[in-house]
Amino acid sequence: MGAIRLCSRSACRNSAVATLTYVYADSTAVLGPLATYAEPHCYDLCEQHAGSLTVPRGWEVLRLAMPATPAGPGPDDLLALAHAVREAAGRPAATGQGNDAAQAPGQRASHPALEAPATPEGARRGHLRVLREPS
Repeated sequence: MGAIRLCSRSACRNSAVATLTYVYADSTAVLGPLATYAEPHCYDLCEQHAGSLTVPRGWEVLRLAMPATPAGPGPDDLLALAHAVREAAGRPAATGQGNDAAQAPGQRASHPALEAPATPEGARRGHLRVLREPS
């Protein structure tokens, strides 16, 4: 279970609900939903501080649509997690297609070589992540 991210403002102990990013080249502040990952050059803000955000004179604020309710893990996420834990433990998935019977006792299971993932869900360039819109 992951830790709850707190507001980046000093002395604020509220949970973060939005992420603030500055685009200095365009004199723009972008305030949107809480980012998937904590980034070093972004600021997580609670509802109060996100609502009262002010920027320097001459800057523009882009406020992206905020979800009404935070997205929780779905059944597919939980199944994927369970399968990953079984794989890491060396046990077959619940499909019943394991290869434990072919191994001699005391031998380690052989794992296929690691491959680079195909096109990931969110492409990463430098320190920024581009996430696709959920469908």
